[in-house]
Amino acid sequence: MPLSKAQSGHQYHLDIIGEGAPLLLLHGFSGDCTTWRAVAPAMSPNYRLIQLDILGHGASDKPAAAEYYRMYAIAADIIDLLDQLQIERAHLLGYSMGGRLALYLALHYRTRFISLMLESASPGLAKAAEREVRRQRDEALAGKIEAQGINWFVEYWEGLPLWASQANLPPTLLTEQRRQRLRNDPRGLANSLRGMGAGAQPSLWSRLPTLTIPTLLLAGELDGKFRRVNVAMAEKIPGAKLAILPAAGHNSHLENPAAFTQVLRSFLQRL
Repeated sequence: MPLSKAQSGHQYHLDIIGEGAPLLLLHGFSGDCTTWRAVAPAMSPNYRLIQLDILGHGASDKPAAAEYYRMYAIAADIIDLLDQLQIERAHLLGYSMGGRLALYLALHYRTRFISLMLESASPGLAKAAEREVRRQRDEALAGKIEAQGINWFVEYWEGLPLWASQANLPPTLLTEQRRQRLRNDPRGLANSLRGMGAGAQPSLWSRLPTLTIPTLLLAGELDGKFRRVNVAMAEKIPGAKLAILPAAGHNSHLENPAAFTQVLRSFLQRL
């Protein structure tokens, strides 16, 4: 089912493969459902993978108003899509921006999820002043994306220190990642920043102790910032498991898919 209309009237691109317990996968900023291709083959024999393009990304709709991109609005759309698929409960995996969205879903729709797996995610910025500074930075970047276009954005984005750990990946892999990013629409990415960037997201730190479903936190050993964030999260989430993946930075499912998949499957099998 390539496109499905949510309650908001917006259409989401879905790619569903595999058999077994449903597993919802949420990609990161500037990604789409194809970014899971390195781990999907190992998971699909045992799980029904529901991969979707988050609003503003890939082949999903890119509405003009930033209000549609708020985390609560997209979360409500996703729950509606699960209802349409007649999925009462699912495992939930989110990466980076998709991890922040997955955490929001697990906290606000806790009866709908069996387990939660967060890769390089965070509960947002704790202080209002920090969020305001980040909101202004995100707005400035959104304006540049709209003014200068997708080619400028991809060049800028791939030059960030966050991706330094990918320097030694095969050139063909990096080329495919760039092609995927270039398929995005400037308006969709700009409004995604405005609606659900770290500056716009409410802090979820105080709610972490209320998270009761089995939770796995994953971070790459080469991603110092998010490794520290996830150590702090693990201390607040009851019973949370923390996995630091070797030879990987922010995007561990791309940089070390074998280790990522092994940890994921082990966690799910123990459930």
